[in-house]
Amino acid sequence: MTAKTTGGKPATIREVLHETALKAPQSSGVYLWRNAENTVIYVGKAKSLKSRLSSYFSGQQSVKTRLLISHANSIEYITTANEYEALLLENNLIKKYNPRYNICLKDGKSYPVLRITNEDYPKIFKTRRILQDGSTYFGPFPDVTALETFLETIFKLYPIRHCRTLRKRDTPCLYYHMKQCRAPCCGKISKESYNLYIGEIKRLLEGKGEETVAALNAEMKAAAAALDFEKAARLRDGIKALMVLQNQNIVESFEADDRDYIAYHSEGELVSFTVLKIRQGKLLGRENYRAESLNDDDDLIAEFMAVFYDDAVNIPPQIYIPATEEFDHIARWLHEEKKATSQVIMVSSHDLPRDVAALQMAKQNAKEDIVRRLRDRGDIPAMEELKLKLGLDTLPIRIEGFDIAHIGGKWPVASLISFYNGNPDKKNYRYFRLKTTDGLIDDFASMKEAVSRRYTRLLNEQTDLPDLILIDGGIGQVNAVEEILNSLGLDIPVAGLAKRDEEIYLPGNSTPICLPKRSDALRLLQRVRDETHRFATSRNQRLRTKENTQSIFLELPGVGEKRALQLQRQFITLEALAAAEESAIAQCLHVKAAEAADILLKARDLNAQRKEKKDLQRLSLGAAGTTKEKAAEASYIADLASQALASQALAAAENPPDYGSLAESKD
Repeated sequence: MTAKTTGGKPATIREVLHETALKAPQSSGVYLWRNAENTVIYVGKAKSLKSRLSSYFSGQQSVKTRLLISHANSIEYITTANEYEALLLENNLIKKYNPRYNICLKDGKSYPVLRITNEDYPKIFKTRRILQDGSTYFGPFPDVTALETFLETIFKLYPIRHCRTLRKRDTPCLYYHMKQCRAPCCGKISKESYNLYIGEIKRLLEGKGEETVAALNAEMKAAAAALDFEKAARLRDGIKALMVLQNQNIVESFEADDRDYIAYHSEGELVSFTVLKIRQGKLLGRENYRAESLNDDDDLIAEFMAVFYDDAVNIPPQIYIPATEEFDHIARWLHEEKKATSQVIMVSSHDLPRDVAALQMAKQNAKEDIVRRLRDRGDIPAMEELKLKLGLDTLPIRIEGFDIAHIGGKWPVASLISFYNGNPDKKNYRYFRLKTTDGLIDDFASMKEAVSRRYTRLLNEQTDLPDLILIDGGIGQVNAVEEILNSLGLDIPVAGLAKRDEEIYLPGNSTPICLPKRSDALRLLQRVRDETHRFATSRNQRLRTKENTQSIFLELPGVGEKRALQLQRQFITLEALAAAEESAIAQCLHVKAAEAADILLKARDLNAQRKEKKDLQRLSLGAAGTTKEKAAEASYIADLASQALASQALAAAENPPDYGSLAESKD
């Protein structure tokens, strides 16, 4: 198509396309959009070609309309006698050209099965892979949630193994003590007894509905008559779990006939269709189909059915669809083109509850599939807004976030989390046990150490750098990170998100950027910030737990758990032990004077190290890397922690645990 000139200037492609649309006739027909390579990228139909084509260039345009126009170079159209002929021609042209932006079905189904392994002590679990290794398989099960509910019930009812690989152990795992496993790994159950449980589970899954339930009911009554109430209760609960699984795969009150329920959900050019296949009154399949289409929502069902029911053999007697203006054309197409006697029914809120519920189920499944597709594709709108608001050169595909966690300067940890395409990339999470600020309260120095260690390593390994670094903090932390990056010769954009007012700070600029609360960019930054905080706090908590549950006396020479308990009972704290006499230690542990002297020397050394750390912490309270509020909070927490540890030590000394009786009770 040759572009004309307007006012001496060559017309843009958009202007040429718009002029073609205005010159189109008012009659019905089919139109084809072509790109610069003259390839058909979209085929559509219209009751009025002029009105339909002009609508692409008027008013506020949707994302999919802008996308279509941006890739188009020309428009062609073919007139027809009526809308029905336009529908038939559109279907034929779509099959001929297979346009990029028309529906091209992608089957998204992949149903899981239950696998019972072929071992002496079998394991039962959900899988999507079927191996020819002698294992027993049940399924497939279209409803994954129902299957997981059934499995959860089975593990509560039957004490079978949870581990992926069965290895010989000396002591059983936690599931044994929770009475959820009989510990075959430790030989606490025979092969025959274990496989009785597996046999019951197999009988739950075998057969067809009523026959299985009747047989299990009879077995349950027989067990109760034989006073085997434990087995009877297991079978009773197992029957209930089986009914839950079956009821999740059936729509209640369906007649024993065949029908399909079709619904869809769209987001931009993405469309997902869900088809519920009812056969003999039961839901035998739930199929998701993914497509990209720039058609109007009202035309999507007709376009989908023309592709889905290409083979007349697969058309059921009844097809239920949402309300659409294309209803008459769909029904006529099925009867005349496919020679089908099927009945097409539009479902409204006044129809039978069973039909409304089934179509709503299909709609919900289609919506969930769209959510998954958007998640997989990435949070593009948020990243585009971030690029605009922060003045970035490239889209922030990879964002790395940092946060610092400590308690009064103790156990300082820096977390590094990574987001890729707007979603957490957990395989690239890291944490740093900080070395230069242990015992100090200096967030600036802590952040500098973490950033320096991270990007020095990436430079040495010549690994890809992030597109944006997000700091949990304000202008001080941002400037500290920028200083380290400059010293490394790196040009990576840095931003800080302050918690109080959700303000965004950039290096060298004390005036924050404030985004609306509903901003996509702010939402993404908040997700990154919250994840860095969660990851740092969880690691700091593990370190605290490890140190608080391990006695400091165990670090003394020649002192094990028993001697540590004796010292703790006698002296309570390390400070008291360091101030004691050699004779008191020798008398407490019944050791020679030389050994007591070594213990006392080490205790005084450890106590001196503790005091040194506390002095450093006090000095750091007024440093630039902290605030008055944080300093006061750290001091208060440190006092509380000291009191709590002293009380804990005193309680442990007065009431030492009886490990022997505890071991006997577990057995």
